[in-house]
Amino acid sequence: MIGHDLQLVIAALTGILLAVLMIVKGRLHPFIGLLCGAFTVGLLAGLPLSDVAKAVQKGVGDIIGGTGLVVALGLSLGAMLHLSGAAASLARGALQLTGVRAAPWATLGIAIVVGLPLFFETGMVLLLPIVVAAAEEMAARSGADRDASKLRLIMPALAGLGVVHALVPPHPGPLLAVEALGANLGLTMFYGLLIAIPTAIIAGPVLATVTTRGVRLAPPAVATNGLVIAPPPRLPSLLIVLLPVLMIATGELGQMIPGMKGTAWLVAASNPVVALLLTNLLALPLLFGKRLREMAIQEAVWHETMGAAGAILLAIGAGGALKQVLVTAGLSDLLARTVLMYSISPLLLGWLVAVAIRLAAGSATVATITAVGIMPGVVAGSGVSPELVVLAIGAGSVFFSHVNDPGFWLVKSYVGTSTADTFRTWSLLETTISVVGLALVLALSHVI
Repeated sequence: MIGHDLQLVIAALTGILLAVLMIVKGRLHPFIGLLCGAFTVGLLAGLPLSDVAKAVQKGVGDIIGGTGLVVALGLSLGAMLHLSGAAASLARGALQLTGVRAAPWATLGIAIVVGLPLFFETGMVLLLPIVVAAAEEMAARSGADRDASKLRLIMPALAGLGVVHALVPPHPGPLLAVEALGANLGLTMFYGLLIAIPTAIIAGPVLATVTTRGVRLAPPAVATNGLVIAPPPRLPSLLIVLLPVLMIATGELGQMIPGMKGTAWLVAASNPVVALLLTNLLALPLLFGKRLREMAIQEAVWHETMGAAGAILLAIGAGGALKQVLVTAGLSDLLARTVLMYSISPLLLGWLVAVAIRLAAGSATVATITAVGIMPGVVAGSGVSPELVVLAIGAGSVFFSHVNDPGFWLVKSYVGTSTADTFRTWSLLETTISVVGLALVLALSHVI
């Protein structure tokens, strides 16, 4: 048995390392690298090729079938908020209400709210120009250093986007973990927000006072879409941002009321696909008005949506394949036995596995998929709260963004920092989110 366990560990490490080398050194898309890694793991672990192929197909099907619609609907909603100018209008309105001192905190709040239905990259691209413009104006008023003023607003914005990406469904990573571990979606959202807010405060405004000193910025790269659209009113824009979260939370919490569990409309409201589909349908008329029927607007929305969705769905599908092969080979059972034998905290184990994959592969989503794939046996055997395991894995999945993470280069480009200063600011911010998030998860585990 020990020999087989060692073979399994070597197979897993070899397959993951091969995937990383193909992605980082070979410059191949994660879809190809992860699929090759999955087949390598299965064959080295002693599985027949036919069984490995079946595991790969099951892994891809489970991920795409379970989460693909949510990813696509979330991306389309993000594209509508972006192209209509709704998110930019909300951000400008909130910043106008604050003074110089309160601006970093306002920026943090805006990023958390706007980031709930958006992918990190989308939220960053649409928020950054507004934040930079506000920083320029405040620096001119106060006479403060322009670069420092910019960073004092940019870093809280990145922290707000980062924590909801890692810890709060319906973002793909946490949502994948919720489904794989059988966690309660409403409780995960509640616990996630409970942990995300103090984590974002520490990683954003507080940390920025230390890490931004002496950092110099080059002009950031800011993309424009070329459409001229009058921003919609702020109240319906805010409704569109919050509606999917409110629907899911209402559906989940409503079923906790005696006699309401299983009620059809509450079950429907708590389904992320239903919530996001209804929000998409409402977003079109509320954000674009009569212009929603214009071909240019429809093409822009769906071009932006599908361009991002194709790459994301391929990557997470291949990540699901690697996860399923690891499970089929027995790594999940091996970890479960190890936890029971050596009394390793399942929360710490989930975090460490996610950290290891994150450092190796660079992708937070891939780190989450791989970690949750080998944790169900651990969760079942230990009796630990699956909601807290979801959050521990989410925290681990964003540990120390570095050169193999596309987000590292995106931040560097859009913020205008040097490579060294990107490590000093962004990489340290992500690490702080990861470590503080884990600490709060462990603290919460002693309360619930």
